[in-house]
Amino acid sequence: MTHDRVEVTDSPHDVASLYQWALLPECGAVVLFSGTVRDHAEGRTDVTSLTYEAYGEAAMKKMQEVIDEARRRFPTVGRVALVHRLGELQLTESSVVVVASAPHRPEAFDAARFCIDALKQSVPIW
Repeated sequence: MTHDRVEVTDSPHDVASLYQWALLPECGAVVLFSGTVRDHAEGRTDVTSLTYEAYGEAAMKKMQEVIDEARRRFPTVGRVALVHRLGELQLTESSVVVVASAPHRPEAFDAARFCIDALKQSVPIW
C-alpha cells in the first residue's frame, strides 16, 4: 500500500475516507485541511461559485513533487494526500484537501501546512 495519494478529480471529495486512509498504527496525529469555496475573493464580494481547470498530468506530477519535498523536510511523516477538484464548485464545497499523518502532531501540522502552501504556489491549477 502506498503512503502517497495524489488526485485531480471532478468528483466531490470524500473527506472522511481521506482521513481513514491516512490512519496508520505508528502515527498518532492526522491533520486534514480542506479548502472550501467562499463568497469573496480579491476585490470581489459577489462570488457564488468557482471553476477550476488544470492540465491533469502536469498538476499531478507537480503535486507528487510537493509530497516528495514534504517527505524530505519532515521524514517522520506517514501518509500524505493531495486531492484537488476541477470544474464548477459552489459555495462551501471543498476544492482541495491535504491530509498528513505522522507519529506526532508538530510534524503532521508542519507537513500539511507545507503541502497546501506549496500546492497553491506551484501546481498548475487555476
